[in-house]
Amino acid sequence: MGKLVVTEFITLDGVFEDPGGAESFDLGGWAFKFDRGNEGDKFKLDELMSADAQLLGRTTYEGFAAAWPRMSGNPFAEKMNGMPKFVFSGTLQEASWNNSTILRGDLATEVQSLKDRLQGDVLVAGSGQLVRGLLDAGLVDELRLMVFPTILGRGKQLFDGARPTALRPVEVGRAGATTTIVLAVDE
Repeated sequence: MGKLVVTEFITLDGVFEDPGGAESFDLGGWAFKFDRGNEGDKFKLDELMSADAQLLGRTTYEGFAAAWPRMSGNPFAEKMNGMPKFVFSGTLQEASWNNSTILRGDLATEVQSLKDRLQGDVLVAGSGQLVRGLLDAGLVDELRLMVFPTILGRGKQLFDGARPTALRPVEVGRAGATTTIVLAVDE
């Protein structure tokens, strides 16, 4: 059975909105103001390389699908473009990015079926609404947070509206200016 791993860039005040600056959030791009160093690059590459597939919400999928196919020549881009991608959406009509499949229907049923079929990690990046639904359904096995030392004071917060969930620290590290935190979901 696969393990569902949520991976996020997040600020100290819980904002995960537009870390790269490609959206319309006026404070977007906050993640690029900090050097995550070689350790941070390795953390993200190792996480991606250990995954068998990605599960994304529509908004994150559309952003990734617009950017990643234009990138190549490095192991991260090759893995992103080559691996199976599943997008959970009731509105997306076509998933044209390489190896993409649209999932519809009941979130818990579809994702549990995906976890049952796969052996490795299923990686969920961004996708705040999807992440909250996965947490509520008890489907998340692990959270991997790269915490950036900044407070934005506003913006979409990752856990806003999520149900109470017990977590167990697995690993804490430093990656350049950021802190990496791996938490297992205790349910």
